[in-house]
Amino acid sequence: MKSLVAYYSRTNITKKLAEEIAGKLNADVEEIKPKVNYQGKLGYARGGKHAIQEKIIDLEPLNYDPKDYDMVYLGAPVWAGKSANPLISYIKQNEGKFENVKFFVTAGSSGFDSTFAQLEEKVGIKPQKTLALTTKEVKKNEFDLSSFLQ
Repeated sequence: MKSLVAYYSRTNITKKLAEEIAGKLNADVEEIKPKVNYQGKLGYARGGKHAIQEKIIDLEPLNYDPKDYDMVYLGAPVWAGKSANPLISYIKQNEGKFENVKFFVTAGSSGFDSTFAQLEEKVGIKPQKTLALTTKEVKKNEFDLSSFLQ
């Protein structure tokens, strides 16, 4: 099965998880890069505001087309109880191109359920599986991907 792991990561926590998933699947990896700066304290505040607004932003050019894959893994951090808006922008840019999806999200401690509900609504299909991990779990490698990847 041909898989794509598409993700956004501000602090490299989601990136670490995305690379782990892609490595186990031998999948292609699409790092979603926004043209908006979300680094630093101002970027953090801007990100929370944009997430609440579900603001669609411009992204750097993409390398892969999700419609070419049997499974697309979509990942992002939780911002203000929602998905980081670069992933929402990616989904909007690729509307109608997702056949099968799995969602993975990272957060300090909460917001997982609301983020999964938002992603399902935006993609328009129910994910085959979801994975929610805290920043601490990812940093300490306290997770098992086997059931998520099946």
